[in-house]
Amino acid sequence: MGKVKLAPSILNADFRDLRSAISHIEGIADVVHLDIMDGNFVPNITFGPLVVKAVSELTDMPLDVHLMIAHPAEFVEDFVLAGADWISFHSEVTRHPGEILGLVRKLGKRAGIVLN
Repeated sequence: MGKVKLAPSILNADFRDLRSAISHIEGIADVVHLDIMDGNFVPNITFGPLVVKAVSELTDMPLDVHLMIAHPAEFVEDFVLAGADWISFHSEVTRHPGEILGLVRKLGKRAGIVLN
C-alpha cells in the first residue's frame, strides 16, 4: 500500500490572500486541492483557470483540480495550461468518461473519476 497523501482544499481560504493560505499548508500537505464549481452541476460557483494559475505560481506542490462542472471536457486543457497536475471529474456528467480520462493523460497529467 502506498503512502497516504494529504491534500487540503483551499476553498475556505481568504481569496484576497491566497499566498498566506498556501504558505500555511506548505511543509504539511503533499498536494493542494482546488474545488472547481460552475453553478450548473453544483449550485455554488468558485473559481476557474485564472485562480489555478495564481496558485500554481505560489507553490511547487502538485495541484489537484476537482472539476464539479457540467462539461469538464471543454475545460481540461484550460486547467492543464493553468498548472493543474491532477484532474478529476464526476462520472455522471458524461456518457464517455474514457474520452476525458484519455484527454487528461494525453496532456501529460494524472486523471481521476469522482463518484457521487
